[in-house]
Amino acid sequence: MSDRSIRKRAAGLRLAGLLSGTALLGALALQPGRAAAAEELNALVWCDHTDPALIEPFEKAHGVRVNLKEYEGTGTALALVEQSRPGDWDVFVIDGVDVPRVAEAGLLAELPADQLPLDDLFEQVRMDDVTMRDGKRYAIMEKFGYNVVGYDKSKVDPADMRDLSVLWGDKYAGRIAVYDYYIPLMDLVALHLGMEPDDISAETLPQIREALLALKEKSAMVGEVVSSTTALATGEADILLGGGEWAVAVMQGDNPDLEWVLPEQGGILWSQSIAIFESSEKKDLALEFVKYIMSPEGQARLATSSCFWGMPANRQAGAVLSDEARARLRWDEQDEFLANSYRYFIPDAELDAQMLDVWTEFLQH
Repeated sequence: MSDRSIRKRAAGLRLAGLLSGTALLGALALQPGRAAAAEELNALVWCDHTDPALIEPFEKAHGVRVNLKEYEGTGTALALVEQSRPGDWDVFVIDGVDVPRVAEAGLLAELPADQLPLDDLFEQVRMDDVTMRDGKRYAIMEKFGYNVVGYDKSKVDPADMRDLSVLWGDKYAGRIAVYDYYIPLMDLVALHLGMEPDDISAETLPQIREALLALKEKSAMVGEVVSSTTALATGEADILLGGGEWAVAVMQGDNPDLEWVLPEQGGILWSQSIAIFESSEKKDLALEFVKYIMSPEGQARLATSSCFWGMPANRQAGAVLSDEARARLRWDEQDEFLANSYRYFIPDAELDAQMLDVWTEFLQH
């Protein structure tokens, strides 16, 4: 793969955030197969929202049809909106980090705070600085999780997985898969080096580079969502650096030896949000959909979607989730995990280009 194609692919991943790769699992097509309804709602979503177990209860309760279109990357979604007529789209599931620029562009409608369960959200994922602008709320975080360490507990010592430095040693050399997304992985490398993600700069990048190249020597493979999780599931690798509940929880039913954990050095927090398009002509129905998704029942179904699992933003979902689901999500450790997590570090354009150059070298090393 050329440097140019690697740069283009990596830049697309940054725009999309963590789960853009997951959206590749679905086609860019409206969800088929539901009976005609009196009213329809059109939503641009990630694949976790296409699970009938999540959507059908809302459709039945409101006598409507929800048309779902998966997309790959926020840039792709915005292009779809630009090519559509005003009012074609009602609901938007969007990477948390992209909310400010989309709200600033005037594409999102204000959400009525008094109709949302804001007080029930995990404090660290309210992210008012991201979801609000000029005192108005334009999105609400609906689901989150971690880029941390996934592993097969039958093949590694689980205690070792709580220490990032172990992965740079010889004990698990040749048994590590690395998730191919440069932002969270460089953030994790920074934590390994005793930095915080915000400490990444032109001055510290040489240290990040050196640690990455050393990690590559210990790794079995580097891959995107599907190939990296497949490596863990098939035994090609015993550890997935950058993995988390999103990579492991959905597979634990078939392989209970798969596990994930946030190491003592910390983890990297991803988040996704839900919003309503300003141009929607069905804002009342769209708001009902947002309220359903944010309800304890909707949150529990979204958290355990057949596409990928993640933590529900609403704490009250814990009362709805099964004991098995809570265990897979490590529910009882969430307060500790959140306190020791960092948001994605988003560099400026100049530093971003430098980071991509280092990542390209890492991939080709």
